[in-house]
Amino acid sequence: MRVLVTGAAGFIGSHLSQRLLARGDEVVGFDNMNAYYDPRLKEARLQRLLPVPGFTFIKGALEDRAALESVFSDSKPERVVNLAAQAGVRYSLENPQAYIDSNIVGFMNILECCRHQGVGHLVYASSSSVYGANKKLPFAVEDSVDHPVSMYATTKKANELMAHTYSHLFALPTTGLRFFTVYGPWGRPDMALFLFTRKILAGEPIDVFN
Repeated sequence: MRVLVTGAAGFIGSHLSQRLLARGDEVVGFDNMNAYYDPRLKEARLQRLLPVPGFTFIKGALEDRAALESVFSDSKPERVVNLAAQAGVRYSLENPQAYIDSNIVGFMNILECCRHQGVGHLVYASSSSVYGANKKLPFAVEDSVDHPVSMYATTKKANELMAHTYSHLFALPTTGLRFFTVYGPWGRPDMALFLFTRKILAGEPIDVFN
C-alpha cells in the first residue's frame, strides 16, 4: 500500500513512517522542515528514513496547493496520514496567521486532494487542546469541545468539523486522533517531558502554565 505521510520528519511522523516501511508499505514523506524547533533534529530523523527502500521524500508546505496537488497526482496515495501542522499552543498567541495558513488552509488542501484522488482513508492529527476550558476529568470523546482557549485549539477543532463534513458530503473515511503529550525517542524538545527533565537536571525551577 502507498501511504502519504505529511509531517514525515516530525516526531510522530518519522516513527509512523518507519513502522509502515517495516511492514512493507511504500511511504511518501512530505514536510516543510520549518524552524519551529531545531530543524537539525528533523533532518536527523529524515536521514534515518531516506536509505530505507520504499521511502521517498518531498519538501513542501500544506498551504501550497499546487505543490500538494502535484504530490497527489504523481504518487497516487491509497491512504493519507496528515501529521503536518503548525504546532504549539503558546506560539499560536504570537503568530496566529501561521496556524490559519498551515492548519486551516493546509488541511483544506489535504481534504480536497484526498477527495479528488479517491483516497481510501484519511487519518489526521487533532489535539487534546480541543477540550479547552472543560473541567471534567478524565476527558472523553463525547465531551464538549466548544470552548477552545487558544488559536491552536481552534484550528484543531475546525479540522474535526471539516473532516466530518467531507466524510458526510463525499464519503471520505476520516479518523481524527486527539493526541495528548506524546513522548519517546527522537521526541520534540519543546514538549513537557523534555523540558521538565532538562530543568530537573539543571536544578532549575519548572514553569507551570495553568
